[in-house]
Amino acid sequence: MIKWLFKQGVRALAGRRALGPAVLACIFSGVAASPSYAQEPATLPRYQPEQIVSGPIRLWGHGSFKADFMGQLVKAWTAGFNKYHPDARIENQLYGTASAIGALYTGAGDIAILGEEISPAAAAAFSRAKRYPPFGVDIATGSLDVAFFDYANMIFVHKDNPLTRLTLAQADAIFGAEHRRGPRNIRTWGQLGLKGEWANRRITPYSWKDLDFSLFIQDAVMEGSHRWNNDLKEFGHLKYADGTQYDHGKRILDALASDRFGIAISNIRYANPNVRPLAIARRAGGPYYEATRETLISQDYPLTRIIPAFVDRAPGQPLDPKVREFLRYILSREGQQDIVRTTGYLPLDAKSIREQLRKLQ
Repeated sequence: MIKWLFKQGVRALAGRRALGPAVLACIFSGVAASPSYAQEPATLPRYQPEQIVSGPIRLWGHGSFKADFMGQLVKAWTAGFNKYHPDARIENQLYGTASAIGALYTGAGDIAILGEEISPAAAAAFSRAKRYPPFGVDIATGSLDVAFFDYANMIFVHKDNPLTRLTLAQADAIFGAEHRRGPRNIRTWGQLGLKGEWANRRITPYSWKDLDFSLFIQDAVMEGSHRWNNDLKEFGHLKYADGTQYDHGKRILDALASDRFGIAISNIRYANPNVRPLAIARRAGGPYYEATRETLISQDYPLTRIIPAFVDRAPGQPLDPKVREFLRYILSREGQQDIVRTTGYLPLDAKSIREQLRKLQ
């Protein structure tokens, strides 16, 4: 707990990016302090073009007119890619994930970069228009705790709660009502093995009201079910008259801080001294993982977010060569180093990179 409080005490915000340095992540996870997440891209193969390409490559998707937090990344990718392909031209239309998939099936874009996993509605819209699904490639790992960069979902309890870990099936039984992972509700702390004053106390669940955040939980925890626990308390952003915002994740954990018998889905950036994150396992018996930069990059942490790019490729047909080369650059050492230097995203690890490159063959 002292380690966690230290991490919270020294975190600060600088503009749009959190100053969440690697040393703090290592303190939180109990491992030796070294920025291994930043070193990860150095172990990846350098980019080697398989053919020289030219012409425009139109990027659509995740970004913003007001805060161009993807602009520096696109500039870095463009500079690196043009060293090998001087006649290629990267056109940036990264002004919102909602526009990404539509740009593909209307022919306005070549690559759609999403700020989260593709939604069922977007995938269905593409399939209706094209009669086949969009072709996806993972290009980055979501952040640990940085706004705008798909931070990890974490499950919290009150600091007084003796529970330290949870499986996905147990999380489904708590937050859901259909239970595709198992046969029953979990509605009291005694059903999780807690004794004494906890045994008969009803669990109060807290989570996001935001649709995109909820869709991720429905997929990752509830195996696609949309039937939530009727006791769920949902929180969205609260806008004040002066233009400031009370973020949904902070509202969730502030509520949990006043509820010893609650459990909440949020993120460590919003934590306070009265709440504590749980280690999570995919199955009974573990292994259990806390969310750290290292466990996100390795995808050991079960609620890791992954950033995808999608293209329009008909089944059995090759990718447009310039699109294929640009995706190969993104998945190279140079492309992943650009991601780490210019954004809050984390890189993919070597195993994931190999899997994505195989898709492009």
